Amino acid sequence: MTQRSRLLLAGLVPAVMLAGCAGTTNRGVESVHQPVVNRTDYALDLSAPGGRLAPGEQQRLSGWLTGLRVGYGDRVSVDDPQGYGAAARDAVAGVIAGYGLLLADEAPPSASPVSPEAVRVIVSRMRASVPGCADWSRDSSSDLDQNTSSNYGCATNSNLAAMIANPADLIRGSGATGVADPAIVYKTVDSFRKAAPSGGGGQTVKADSAGGR
Repeated sequence: MTQRSRLLLAGLVPAVMLAGCAGTTNRGVESVHQPVVNRTDYALDLSAPGGRLAPGEQQRLSGWLTGLRVGYGDRVSVDDPQGYGAAARDAVAGVIAGYGLLLADEAPPSASPVSPEAVRVIVSRMRASVPGCADWSRDSSSDLDQNTSSNYGCATNSNLAAMIANPADLIRGSGATGVADPAIVYKTVDSFRKAAPSGGGGQTVKADSAGGR
């Protein structure tokens, strides 16, 4: 090996060592890979002369919603800047009720104005994901800075993002629905208290039949 080759090799060794230390920095116990929620708005303008949906518009709306596969977690609203489309709004509410959804009180801002004698139906859909996962950019086996693995938290948070029914709950939580039945709560607690211990051969909670008998 020549002197020139030795010098080149000596210069490459630190570079290789530094490359092995590069990667995602995470000096704490909380993962740097957190769920990110993105919102996409889909819009459909419906003809509403005189504040009422034109013939055939309800069917067109239903087909559009079916194509989008709307369901729980989707937010449907009506943009009616004129404020005269109460009948059209009620008609839209009737259509989306067939999909198990309620009409939102307010619509998000639109990129373009709504045409006269028309209303705009907006479906807001949120999706949660964890960017940057999987992340194997850092070799945790030889980390002298006590970083956690670069992939730390990817599995847990990716599964959370995939399983959450309404991604908006990751942002502001789920509020109270205002609907509660004390009788159901009491029945559950009472059944638990009266059940024979499982160690004695009994069930933890009494199994009721579908008919409630």
